[in-house]
Amino acid sequence: MNTVFLGTSEFAAAILGRLAAEDDLRPALVLTRPDRPSGRGRRLSSPPVAELARALGLELDQPDGVNSEAARERISGLGPVTVIVCAFGALIKEPLLSEHEILNVHPSLLPRWRGAAPVERAIMAGDPQTGVCIMRLTAGLDSGPVCLAGSEPIGPDDTYGTLAPRLSGLGADLLIRALKERPSFHAQVEDGVTYAEKIGPEDRLLDPERTAVELERVVRALHPHIGARLALDDGRLLGVQTAHALDEDAPAGTLLDIDGRLVFGAREGALELLSVRPPGGRAMDGAAYLRGHNLPHAG
Repeated sequence: MNTVFLGTSEFAAAILGRLAAEDDLRPALVLTRPDRPSGRGRRLSSPPVAELARALGLELDQPDGVNSEAARERISGLGPVTVIVCAFGALIKEPLLSEHEILNVHPSLLPRWRGAAPVERAIMAGDPQTGVCIMRLTAGLDSGPVCLAGSEPIGPDDTYGTLAPRLSGLGADLLIRALKERPSFHAQVEDGVTYAEKIGPEDRLLDPERTAVELERVVRALHPHIGARLALDDGRLLGVQTAHALDEDAPAGTLLDIDGRLVFGAREGALELLSVRPPGGRAMDGAAYLRGHNLPHAG
């Protein structure tokens, strides 16, 4: 079977690695986004899918637009293909949508969490479980029919970094089954539709008007790939990598030293900051941060 893979992120790269290990499903072509400047030096950096495709010796293309005539001709030149999309990061439009069978690996239990950040949003919302669906791509936002789905529990200590690998493994299993077994597709129900908007700066900021339990979920959802942060009195931002909700009160929006613990007050409860990253500095545990900062004491 001729396959073409479209993806960008580390999650997509994990799916690609499993697909490429199947001799009869190994992609004839991988398309991903162009290299982008990243980091403090703003050096050009390849997407994880591009790096893996090169390492695996797969044919790679990084077009400016996947819907361009040149990109479409590159795909069509391979003959009949099944196009697989996973965390590509750009909309697939007509006529490309109708030119090939296109399957999408989507990490949620559709119709819950259609959209760009389903794993993060599921953790933020406190969902007890999530999963992966294999769906046929359509013009609607993750609204196409589904042929296979699998669920995965979200543990109380799960972060994006612990949950995403389990979902990519599940997604790869389901994708390979879908390609080999060809199960029938069923339309999604419209009850319970929610949307996972892309994570923006406002989502990263720990708002003291929320509860400590909610803030802990934000930290877990954004670790380690994006990172939560809180505003300091001087206007700078303190990165928060790991945290734990406490069943005790502290003044909302205040950083305190409580019995040697770095604590941030919330509307209800308090958040112990276990690992932080000061502005322009390196990650450190809360106790190390306290030693370098004169914070109010309590407890």
